[in-house]
Amino acid sequence: MGGDDTDETWESYGTDVTERDHPVHSILDRLLLRWNRIVVAVALTAGAFLLLVGVHTLGLVSSVNDATMTRISQGLIAGTFSLVTLVVTVNQLILSREFRAADEFRDRVGGVVDFRRDIEDATGAATTPAAPANMLELLVREIGRRADRVEESLADDLEGSTRTRLEAFVRSVRESTDRTRETLDRARFGTFSALAATMEYDDAWQIYAARHLRNDHGDELSGATREALAELVESLELLETGREHLKTTYLQRELTRLSQLTILFGLPAVLAAFLLGLLYGGMGGPTIGHADAPVVVSGLIAIASSPVALLSAYVLRAGTIARRTASIGPMLPQKGADEGPFEVARDADGESK
Repeated sequence: MGGDDTDETWESYGTDVTERDHPVHSILDRLLLRWNRIVVAVALTAGAFLLLVGVHTLGLVSSVNDATMTRISQGLIAGTFSLVTLVVTVNQLILSREFRAADEFRDRVGGVVDFRRDIEDATGAATTPAAPANMLELLVREIGRRADRVEESLADDLEGSTRTRLEAFVRSVRESTDRTRETLDRARFGTFSALAATMEYDDAWQIYAARHLRNDHGDELSGATREALAELVESLELLETGREHLKTTYLQRELTRLSQLTILFGLPAVLAAFLLGLLYGGMGGPTIGHADAPVVVSGLIAIASSPVALLSAYVLRAGTIARRTASIGPMLPQKGADEGPFEVARDADGESK
C-alpha cells in the first residue's frame, strides 16, 4: 500500500487517450461517425462512378465485350439479392429479440426504471431527464461535483506524491467533464448526438485510476477521501451504464433502418443490373454507341453497387462505435502489461494503441 511507481510520467494522468487532433483524424471521424449515412453512401457510389469513368478514359478497361458485360450484370444481380437477403436476415434476428413474454418485458422495463432511480438517488434529481443528452449531462455534472469533493476532502497534512497524484487526477476529471458538458450542450437532439458526445469520455481510465488511488494509497487517505473516491467511481459506473444502454438502443435502431434502406436501394440496383444485361444481351451487340458506353455502363454499375456502399457506410459507423466503447469498467485494452498505473501505451504518432 502506498508504493510509488517510478516509471510514471505526468502525461499519464490524461484521460483522453482517444483524442484525435490531426486533420486527417478529424476527416476520418466525420466520415466514420458524424456525416449522414445516406450522404456517405451516395458519396461512395459517386466515387465508384468517377473511378469507373476514369479507368475507361485512361483505356485501362473496355466495355465493348458483350460476354463480359453480361457476366458482370449477372454477378451484380446475384450479389444484390444475396446482400438484401443477408441484411434482412440480420434484421429478423434483431426483431426476434423484441418478441418476449410479458414477464420478460416487465423485467426489462423494471431494469430501466431501477437504473433511472439509481441516477436520481445519486444526483438528487427529482426525475431523470427523458432526453438522452440531458440524462448524460446530469451524470457528467455529478461526476464533476464528486471530483471536487475528493479534492475538498484531502487532509491538510497529506503531502508528497499521493497528494500530487490525487490533485492531478481530480484536475483531469474536471477538465474532461467540462469538455464533455460543452459537447453535450451542442448535442441536444437525437440518441446518436448524445452517444457521440460521451464516446471520447474515458470513464474506464478514471474508474481504474480512482480505484488504484483508493486501494493503493488507502493508508494515507482519510475516511472522507476514500468515501469520496468510492462515490466518484459509482457515478462513473452510472455514466458508463447509461452510455451502454444508449449504444444498444441506437445500434438496434440503426440496423433496423439499414434493412429498410437496403431494400429501397436494392430495387434500383437490381433494375440497373438488369438494364446493363439488356443493353449487351441482344444478338446485334450493344444497343448504345461506343462514345456513350463508358458513362452509361459506369453509371449502371455504380447504381447496382449502391447497396454495398450503403452497407459499408452503416457498418463503418457501427464498428467505430463498438470499438471506441469496447472497454467495460476498469479494463484498458490500450494499456501495456509493464506500464505503471497511470501510463497508457502510445504509438509513434502519439495515438493510444
